[in-house]
Amino acid sequence: YQVLESIYPSELSKLSESDIQIEAEADDPVEGVDNIRVVLSVHYPQQYPDTLPDLSIKAQDDALEGTEVNDLIADLRKMGEENLGMAMTFTLVSYLREKLSELLRSRLEKQNREQMEKERLELEAEEARTRGTPVTVDTFKAWKAIFDKEMARKKAQQEEERLRGQTPKEREEWKRLGTRLTGRQLFERNKGLEDETLVEEGTISVDFSQYERTRLEEEDEQGITFSDSD
Repeated sequence: YQVLESIYPSELSKLSESDIQIEAEADDPVEGVDNIRVVLSVHYPQQYPDTLPDLSIKAQDDALEGTEVNDLIADLRKMGEENLGMAMTFTLVSYLREKLSELLRSRLEKQNREQMEKERLELEAEEARTRGTPVTVDTFKAWKAIFDKEMARKKAQQEEERLRGQTPKEREEWKRLGTRLTGRQLFERNKGLEDETLVEEGTISVDFSQYERTRLEEEDEQGITFSDSD
């Protein structure tokens, strides 16, 4: 273990003659992603280095999921098989640090994809909000019905509040005025203002065209002169 202790003076802990632990982290930290720190436990069987050591990984602060731990162990065992017959602890630790760096880059890419997807959904929601619902004849009629109903409700509420503060006589007068037709309503009811129903009682109808014709005839008569020869 002397070589390993010189390489990892603060990271290596010797538990027994056949067991050690080495702290490791990604050798290439990624900005924007928390680094991953793990403890690699190594148990050396009697046949080591002709057989693989027993390996286990424990992440600090639960930085790794169960599937990620299993994948790392599988990668380390594969690397160990390529180095059977040689001291491989340093090689395994170096490879572990590389795999942790790859994992950090994968997490950053995932974060970027999620952020882009979030921004896309927010943009679509904003466009849908500003675009609104297309207006058709049916949607307008539906809106108009709701609008008219709401306006009628507000008008009735206002009249009720107004009448509440009036005397009985004032209420009666207000209701009478409310049922009186407006000028426009009278006009639309009968387009011809000469209708006798709209002429006050006793009013005489005058034919202005007849008056104009009589006036012109009188002017012509006044304009006639007679000579002495006549």
